[in-house]
Amino acid sequence: MNNKRKEVLILKKPLVVIGGTTACGKTDVGVLLAQSINGEIISADSMQIYRDMDIGTAKPTSEEMKNIKHYLIDEINPDEEYNVMIFQKKAKQYMNEIWKKGKIPILVGGTGFYINALVYDTFFEETEQDNTFRNNMYAFAEQYGADALYEKLKKVDSVYAQTLHANNVKRVVRALEYHHFTGKLFSEYNTEQKQKQSPYHTAMIVLTMERQKLYERIEKRIDNMIDRGLLQEVDTLLKKGYTQQLVSMQAIGYKEIIPYIHNEISLEQAIYDLKKNTRHFAKRQLTWFKRQTNGFWVDMTEQNLQKATDEIINYLKRIDMIGV
Repeated sequence: MNNKRKEVLILKKPLVVIGGTTACGKTDVGVLLAQSINGEIISADSMQIYRDMDIGTAKPTSEEMKNIKHYLIDEINPDEEYNVMIFQKKAKQYMNEIWKKGKIPILVGGTGFYINALVYDTFFEETEQDNTFRNNMYAFAEQYGADALYEKLKKVDSVYAQTLHANNVKRVVRALEYHHFTGKLFSEYNTEQKQKQSPYHTAMIVLTMERQKLYERIEKRIDNMIDRGLLQEVDTLLKKGYTQQLVSMQAIGYKEIIPYIHNEISLEQAIYDLKKNTRHFAKRQLTWFKRQTNGFWVDMTEQNLQKATDEIINYLKRIDMIGV
């Protein structure tokens, strides 16, 4: 690294990002790294912020946190609004708190859109002045189904559509709305944001894993979720009045179990759907990280957490994030 670039990076505040697919070991590596470099963790997961949604979101337990401070976990109720702009605002506040303590913020999660929004300090153009188009799109999805709405996005912006599931109506609508008001593609907007310089001295770490191994871990994780009481968790949420129409209740891990609770499908079918949807989700996450981030990739196939953490620490030393 040349001296001029080194001086610029020293002036920027440090931010470590640990991204990757679901079930690849991000939580454990994040905690180990935080213990090693005097860090605190900010969750970049769009669902772990909700209270009472613990098992289905694979939220780290207090034991798994190992006394490391975690932010953006258990902060709002399932019927409260949470989006990328709220995440960005809260995460910035927490980063400042962490820096004031003389510690390093470590952003951990698999919601790539949220990660980029923070890393590149994305400016979000508001299109709130006219809700007509948005409401029309939601009405279209209600009448013709999420798949029909998704087809609209594929025709307009096939690149961005590949990073979303058809059931993610909120993001599909946002991309269509962005195109409607600006005439631009949301995928190009993401690329433009990626080309911006981060205002932070950022270390982008992406955990990866051989696909078959990852799928085996997903299967075991879901079996464990069922054993730990996922069915009861979903049932309790429904009894508290949190309906399946809520964004939180449409998350993977909840939307597959709700039909079983309502006696519409068998438990075997619900578990099959959950495993299938989680595998597909992991595939979309991997696609997103490959397209959107230029980072330091760490292979977790062998599952040696300490070795992976040491590899990351050595990388942080090479880029002058931490002392040698």
